[in-house]
Amino acid sequence: MDEIHGRASLRVDAAPRAVFELITDVGRLPEWNTAIETVLERPPELAEGVEWTVKMHPPHTPSWTSISRVEELDRHHHRFAYESRNGDGNPSYTKWAWQVTGAGGGAGVTVTWDVYLKTADRRYFGGPLRKRQLAREVPKSLTAMANTVTAPGPKGTNWTDEGRGDPSRMGRDHAAPGA
Repeated sequence: MDEIHGRASLRVDAAPRAVFELITDVGRLPEWNTAIETVLERPPELAEGVEWTVKMHPPHTPSWTSISRVEELDRHHHRFAYESRNGDGNPSYTKWAWQVTGAGGGAGVTVTWDVYLKTADRRYFGGPLRKRQLAREVPKSLTAMANTVTAPGPKGTNWTDEGRGDPSRMGRDHAAPGA
């Protein structure tokens, strides 16, 4: 196995802007991404070319460090793409791409992943395991993201209603666990 490709989509009862702001708030990743234990390093501001580091710990597997670099951040069209690689220096990597669109009064969220396995251990052992993990993790994370973005915010603010509160402040109003 040299490559793994996947795609998952979900409709969320929230404004597209609010969903996109949550997805791109690196400090909040552990709140909804079920495989991320904590954010170890994050940039002061997300922009193309910047990196962040997380501690991955999917259920029933050892933890590892993952370093991601932003390749596209289009706030106007709600597109976000980045490349992730293992912190151990292995040349294998994953390309992630997120697209948030308006959908039936809410938001449509689609995430794709393309994993490129460059070494024998990843092709024959890590890749098949990671393929199964991603098939379980990504839908769970999308559901958790939807629940997070539709949850009431501080002082009754609801991030799904752009008329109340300010979704662009989400990352500044909420601190991620361990961040």
